[in-house]
Amino acid sequence: MGRGRVSDQRWGILGGIFDPIHYGHLAMAEQARDELDLAAVLFVPAGQPVHRDAPQTPAPDRLRMIERAIVDNPAFAVSRYEIDRSEPSYTVDTLEVMAAHESNPSLVLIVSAETAALMPTTWRNMERILELAQIAVVNRLGFADITPDWLAAHFPGRHDRFSLVQTSRLGNSATDIRARVAAGKSIRYLVPAAVAAYIGEHHLYRE
Repeated sequence: MGRGRVSDQRWGILGGIFDPIHYGHLAMAEQARDELDLAAVLFVPAGQPVHRDAPQTPAPDRLRMIERAIVDNPAFAVSRYEIDRSEPSYTVDTLEVMAAHESNPSLVLIVSAETAALMPTTWRNMERILELAQIAVVNRLGFADITPDWLAAHFPGRHDRFSLVQTSRLGNSATDIRARVAAGKSIRYLVPAAVAAYIGEHHLYRE
């Protein structure tokens, strides 16, 4: 699956562009792991995202930044699955592969509120996703909250597959981080030092 070892218990799956990974992602993953008693959280960087523009940074760089960011957390690992695919990255396909792993894990898909809001209308094969994984929704600063009533209205009879996870609401934004780098501003305390060093070494996000 990638760097790190995951056990045969409950896995959290956190997908995204990670362009770059930042402390908001890491706090979300760690606090969801703690709240839901997950054995591990697997970061899955997208190769060809379906619902967003193409990443600014090539997949190998985004992968290496994740590896640097999670190296000190034994509960975190990273998967190359989506970035090695030649087809667009659909979450349902990724979950099918994870569910078929020899460890027979129980999957928990960790998503932010803005991602959850898109699920009823734009996500491919949502019913199968709900069969494969529970969904942990993390409300995020700057976006409308997902509530139990919203889930009941948009997923009637299936809202029991969702959990609302309370985490620290950090306002970190990859868009803002890229803009700060382009403007020559500091990103210290927004990303791990190893990620900031990688960005500098490889001249990422400079105009």
